[in-house]
Amino acid sequence: MECIGQLFKVHKMNTEIDSKERTRKDSNINFVLRAITLTIEPGANVTRDTSVTLRCHASISSLGQEPLSREYTLYKGSERIYNKVMSTSEDFLHQLPNARLSDTGKYKCEIRIKDKSKTSENVELTVTGLSKPVLHVNNSMVSEGEEVIATCMAPGERGSFYFYFYEDSKEIHIMQASSNQAEARLSINSVGSHIIHCEYTVVVIPFVFKSEQSDTVKVSVTELSIAVSLDISPQHNIYEGDQIDITCSVINFPQRSYNSILYLSQGDKILKVEKKTTFTHSMIIKAKDSVLFECGLEMGNVKKLTTKRVSVTELFSVPTLTMSPAEVFQRDAITLTCRSENYAPQRLKDEELTYSLEPTLNLQEHGKGVYSVKATFRDINITCVAKARDLMKQSEILAVRPKVRASRPRISVIGRAIIQQPITILCQSDYGSLPINYTLFKGYDALNTISVKESFQQALFTVTINRAEEIKQYTCEADNTKGRMQSESSDRLRAFVTEPLKNPALIVIPTVEQIFEGGHLSLICTVTGTPPVTFKFYQQGNKDPLHTTTSNENHTSYEVPRLSKAHSGKYFCEADNHAHQVVSTELVNIEVRMAMWKKALIGGSCLLALSVLVVVCVLCFKSKRGKREAPAELSVKPSSPKSDDSLTVNLTHDTEVYNADTVKVDKATVSVWSKRPPEDDVVDDEESSVVNSEPDVEYTEVVHPQPVDPNRVPVRKGTDTVYSELQNSPHGAVDHHDYGLRSTILNESAVCLMALLCVCQQGSVEYAELNGEHPEINHYRPEVNSFHDLPVPVD
Repeated sequence: MECIGQLFKVHKMNTEIDSKERTRKDSNINFVLRAITLTIEPGANVTRDTSVTLRCHASISSLGQEPLSREYTLYKGSERIYNKVMSTSEDFLHQLPNARLSDTGKYKCEIRIKDKSKTSENVELTVTGLSKPVLHVNNSMVSEGEEVIATCMAPGERGSFYFYFYEDSKEIHIMQASSNQAEARLSINSVGSHIIHCEYTVVVIPFVFKSEQSDTVKVSVTELSIAVSLDISPQHNIYEGDQIDITCSVINFPQRSYNSILYLSQGDKILKVEKKTTFTHSMIIKAKDSVLFECGLEMGNVKKLTTKRVSVTELFSVPTLTMSPAEVFQRDAITLTCRSENYAPQRLKDEELTYSLEPTLNLQEHGKGVYSVKATFRDINITCVAKARDLMKQSEILAVRPKVRASRPRISVIGRAIIQQPITILCQSDYGSLPINYTLFKGYDALNTISVKESFQQALFTVTINRAEEIKQYTCEADNTKGRMQSESSDRLRAFVTEPLKNPALIVIPTVEQIFEGGHLSLICTVTGTPPVTFKFYQQGNKDPLHTTTSNENHTSYEVPRLSKAHSGKYFCEADNHAHQVVSTELVNIEVRMAMWKKALIGGSCLLALSVLVVVCVLCFKSKRGKREAPAELSVKPSSPKSDDSLTVNLTHDTEVYNADTVKVDKATVSVWSKRPPEDDVVDDEESSVVNSEPDVEYTEVVHPQPVDPNRVPVRKGTDTVYSELQNSPHGAVDHHDYGLRSTILNESAVCLMALLCVCQQGSVEYAELNGEHPEINHYRPEVNSFHDLPVPVD
């Protein structure tokens, strides 16, 4: 039951919360806050004492007649100055009666209804005019040292104030106040009449407004009859070391009690202070002390003083310490002299005045105040002390700075020494006091002198040499003694001298005539000059070098292990060393020739072909001789055959008809080497010689290539038929008068030989073309061997 009751309560609470939330949401829907505006009446710019009204008007739309609770808040800048809750729809009004400058600023109005709010835009109010300040003083007649109480007021003003007080137009006091008045205690020290006035300013951030000047008030200050006196004894013929007595006292000290102090001072030094009206001070006077004494009285704001000067004669002057010579070097003998130039002989005897040096060092005295010593290796400060009676005076400090003699200089070359180019020589001592004068010599001749006055400076000389041996002639000297001592001389200059390159040459191994394909080529570039040398090999037409190398020798080589026709061309090399003067060789033309084995192969092939041709010719010749007894045979071929039929006709003297024009032959060209069919009726030599005593006549066709005329069109195709008469000797051998066969054989052999030579030559041409060569070729010309010299057949 308790659990059910708890659940019921929770449900009821949730229901109430939901109801309130719905009510709140519904109420928010009942009105719309449209706008809010702030206006200033009678205007935004008003003068002082004007009544100003700030009106805040809200524009609201609502459903019901129920009034809405409105909360208005008024701001000046970011500061909240007023808040009011209203339940009416009237405008919110805020009064600024008697407006003041402090009311100047920017205002805005905010309205809040339930959980909605809206703020107006800023409206600026400017109020001009400040009231005139009023000044009051408590007493216009005061005695010297008495204070005046002054009060400055800003009637009717509000805000943050600063008050300023002036004495004779000079500002003497300033105060900050949150109210419109301020009180100041003024001390007027000088006797006489003084004019007092005041002013004030009102701070309205970020501006400050200043009022006009108040009326003036006259304040008179009367002098007190108090005075101080100063007495010094003795007053004349005072020497150093004398004792003097000084009395300081107050005259006409007032009877009433004052907080007063009496003091005695000498220059900036206070000698004595007493809360009395008189005292005496004794002291030993010294000439170096200030001889102006002052006695003074301070009583509240009143200050009285008097001064007196005394004349003191020096018993002896401050000593001076001198050194001879003025410049010394380490271990040099120096003379130190300590002397007081003046002293009072009427008061002081000469023997009473003594001298000494501090520190004592290892001094040797050579008379009163004269000492000798050797300069040390370090700087030292020395003073001279003069003493007489109870007085002691010190000279100014003498700084002894022994110079260090310049060490033996070292001479060297900065950078590289290159013949016929400027060379920079450095002469430098490892130590020595500045300034140091360095002189460069060539042999015994002084070339130039440079004075080094700062530690960062160097003695640099510029020379030029024409030969490497000249570098050893240079020396230098260092001197900082101004000629009082012998200068230190350096060793002779030793430096590596670079000679520019010259005489470049390019050597080819093997010689140009012995360069063949597949061979080895060495290009050797040589120069004269100083290594290391950078060599670059070039082939003309190629801007990039073929090979670059740096050598410590005056020559180098570039190797081409396996030559080809592509390596033919013009070559040259460039060389450079540290002189940076590039030299180049002349162009060398290299032609890579055909390899010997290729030439041998071509020649061997030609010889082999020629041998085969000779053998064939011999066999053919013998074959012709073997047929010497055969009847005369004619192989005819028309020059213009018109049918495909072929015919071979053997004609002898027994043949009844012999007409070459009626014979048809095969289209194929038949030469003297054409086979004839074997004859059936062959007779031996004896029978042949008995039966027929006349030699047989054999006709055969010889093919003559026709010359080609490029300007004419051939009339007919084929070959011309030419007949040759071959006569067989009755004895079985070719008759000497039968020259047809021999001519035919010779001509055919010549044709074969020419063809073979053309083949060999054509092979060489093709190889040369593959390797970039263009050898001259003797082209075969048919008209040269046209065989027109052969005989015409005889009928």
